[in-house]
Amino acid sequence: MVEFNGFVGLDTHAKTIAASVAWAGRDAPEYRGEIANELKTVKKLVKALSPNGEVLSFCYEAGPCGYGLYRDLTALGHECVVVAPSLIPRKPGNRVKTDRRDSLSLARAHRSGELTAVWVPDEEHEAVRDLTRQRRDLKDAYKRSCQQLGAFLLRHGRRYSSGKSKWTQRHLAWVKSQRFEQAAQQMVLQRYCQVLEEGKVQVAQVEAQMEEVLQTWRWRELVKALSALRGVRWLTAMTLVAEVGDFTRFDSPRQLMAYLGLVPSEHSSGDTRRQGGLTKTGNTLARKLLVESAWAYQYPARKTAHMRAKMLGVSAPVESIAWAAQRRLCGRYKKLCEAGKSTPLACAAVARELCGFVWAVARETQGMAHGTRVS
Repeated sequence: MVEFNGFVGLDTHAKTIAASVAWAGRDAPEYRGEIANELKTVKKLVKALSPNGEVLSFCYEAGPCGYGLYRDLTALGHECVVVAPSLIPRKPGNRVKTDRRDSLSLARAHRSGELTAVWVPDEEHEAVRDLTRQRRDLKDAYKRSCQQLGAFLLRHGRRYSSGKSKWTQRHLAWVKSQRFEQAAQQMVLQRYCQVLEEGKVQVAQVEAQMEEVLQTWRWRELVKALSALRGVRWLTAMTLVAEVGDFTRFDSPRQLMAYLGLVPSEHSSGDTRRQGGLTKTGNTLARKLLVESAWAYQYPARKTAHMRAKMLGVSAPVESIAWAAQRRLCGRYKKLCEAGKSTPLACAAVARELCGFVWAVARETQGMAHGTRVS
């Protein structure tokens, strides 16, 4: 086990980094000032703190600056920990927040082992994650455009009554057929339609690129295995793997559920035990994907042609897990609804249990990839 000579807390920003160091022992942390957020100044700081090659352990909060600083520090031969911001211990009575205080607190908490590290992806995994997140952003932008166009038509009394489903080819043809007396309003309609068409093209382009990247990605088999679950397409599975990363770091499905914020919150004291809604901590996108997939279990369990096609090429244990998930979760959804629970609540409960089956499939697949069998 490596013994560190010092524990360095970094409060990072786009242009600056506030640095403090807590030396091994019990002395108070020292503030070492503010430096530019550049590689050359980071190297100078490391040299000043480690003039004789002493091993240091750095930490900074996960945020918009990414993992570049982590990779720079590890390349220099030191340990670096990217910390989960929501799990940093904070004093309730401390109402003064500055960069200096934040870096000192990080150094002190890092030395005492009170910080929780996040999983840092490698550069290839981060690139795939950026690609999947871009698809989600484009899909969200497309939905907003649909809502804006729908609101525009509704303001002028244009109501679609030829079918139940909107934004189908038939509905879009009806939208494009609308005519307004005012030229300005007709231009507004044309621009909205143009934005929708461009949005669909952009989403299709990103999905094609995702499919191409998936062919050579090292997690390809895991994505294929997760796609065997009902309600999980390969796009969903790829995004889920990109967000969660290595599933083997979770020793139990409950850990994965807690990481994704799918467990109930709790405030208990003495003989009183109170449970509330979902904690909704951790990765938001992964949690939303599981909740969206959970809606597929509102229908009875059955081995349709579509499900049989999804099972092609997966191992027998994975196929068994997928079928067990379908029987369990379809029954669970029905039972909750019969008990009077609302459909969103039932879906949240199903998503939590689906998370457990995702963990089982991932552990089975990753265990086989490493030559070991996960029981």
